Parts: sequence; C-alpha cells; structure tokens
Amino acid sequence: QVQLVESGGGLVQAGGSLRLDCAASGFTFSSYTMGWFRQATGKEREFVAAVSWNNVDTKYADSVKGQFTIFRDNAANMVFLQMNSLKLEDTAVYYCAAALWELETSQTRYEYWGQGTQVTVSS
Repeated sequence: QVQLVESGGGLVQAGGSLRLDCAASGFTFSSYTMGWFRQATGKEREFVAAVSWNNVDTKYADSVKGQFTIFRDNAANMVFLQMNSLKLEDTAVYYCAAALWELETSQTRYEYWGQGTQVTVSS
C-alpha cells in the first residue's frame, strides 16, 4: 500500500536548522511531484515547497524562499526539506505529499499524504 513517512522533526532554537525526510513506498515515486505542507495550531494547512519528478524544478511559498530547500532522491524514493534560519513562525506539523501534477501548490491536487512530523522552534 502507499506510504509516506516523515521524519526529522523536533525541537530547535530559533536560527537553527533541521532537515525533514520523507520515505515513500507503494507507488511510482519518480513519476510524482512531491510537496511539503505545514499546519500550525489553529491555522489551515499551507503549501511550503514542491519539487518536480526529475528534481529540476522547484516552487516555494514566499514565506520560506531562500530559507528552505526541497530536493529528492528518486533512487531512494525520498524527498527532503532542508530548513535553515528557523523562526518561531515555522512551528507546525509538516506533511509530505505526492501529486501527479506539475509543481502544484494546491492541496487538492495531492493524492497521497504522510502523517506529519512536528517541528517546534523555540526562542
């Protein structure tokens, strides 16, 4: 069955870095755009970043441009989110997701979702 399993979340001080990993199985990973979304407490889930099937094209939310980097390893069926210079407002549950559309930012285009990993940024 399809699985997306996120890892790498945790507690980090403001200004620090984390890398989130997402391991995929049960579908043709290399055919899918992969994305990261996040949901802070009391807020709606929002788009963070997406990477094309061939790791050539990326798209970022304005709030994380220059701060986060998304990349993938198709041989390992993994997608990553490198998060630098973390801010308090980056605190959220982060989800990885898969879409058969090109660099989608809309959640409705994403077919498969992970369970999420908590990222907490402290002052």
